[in-house]
Amino acid sequence: MGVQHPECPDRLHAIEDQLIASGLIGYLQEHDAPLAAYEHLARVHDEHYLDGITHSVPERGLVHLDPDTAMCPSTLPAALRAAGAAVLATDLVLRGEAATAFCCVRPPGHHAERDRAMGFCFFNNVAVGAAHALETHGLERVAVVDFDVHHGNGTEDIFRHDPRVLMVSSFQHPFYPYSGVEGRSERMVNVPLPAYSDGQRFRACVEEHWLPALERFAPRMIFVSAGFDAHREDDMASLSLTEADYAWVTRRIKDLASRHAQGRVVSVLEGGYALSALGRSVVAHVRELADL
Repeated sequence: MGVQHPECPDRLHAIEDQLIASGLIGYLQEHDAPLAAYEHLARVHDEHYLDGITHSVPERGLVHLDPDTAMCPSTLPAALRAAGAAVLATDLVLRGEAATAFCCVRPPGHHAERDRAMGFCFFNNVAVGAAHALETHGLERVAVVDFDVHHGNGTEDIFRHDPRVLMVSSFQHPFYPYSGVEGRSERMVNVPLPAYSDGQRFRACVEEHWLPALERFAPRMIFVSAGFDAHREDDMASLSLTEADYAWVTRRIKDLASRHAQGRVVSVLEGGYALSALGRSVVAHVRELADL
């Protein structure tokens, strides 16, 4: 997205380095993400928006879709593969070829609304995966868990009126994108956290709000918008989570999935811009997802 933009290729390099250094990489199946098909995207995005994205790709340089979100000539195939990773991960888990999956992808997706790119996001990757589980595999109910430091406004926009989807989330508030507190309901369990909230406050939000809602809903599969920018080392925001908090919430998600969803969890990378903290946090998350 341009020089010194925080959503940069080094994010994935930092994750890969930490997965190798931790020794986890040898215990994981690795898959190359395919390109998402038009039908996968059209379930969650307006067709005019999809056509507009396709026609916005520059031959060289950058074109900005909003002040934070720019496309270069390689953005579209990258975004298609990020969404395609969520589709493949969903297929692998529902076919029993993987117990859980983590999609190590960029660009992220949870700010992408049905007809709008924003916040570094073009296609809503986690929504594409969830819709694929519902429409292709016929699941009755799925849940989306979002612990990124920013509210997943795009995911809420896409699923607000779909009774088959429960969304639980936490985010710093007031903070970009300045949403998430107006449309709360039994299926949109958004918990705003004030700046400087620590892991104890985050864990209380999970115990008091997320878990009761998830238990009542009994999802048949859980999707995670895994943003690690609430880490105390990440200066993009002002929350104070640590790797231990990410490991803890992943265990709680896994426990709930084992009771209601045959253990089926697909996690998709969202934010996280302090490179060392991002890599360490993903290791903590993946270690729990993989029961290692």
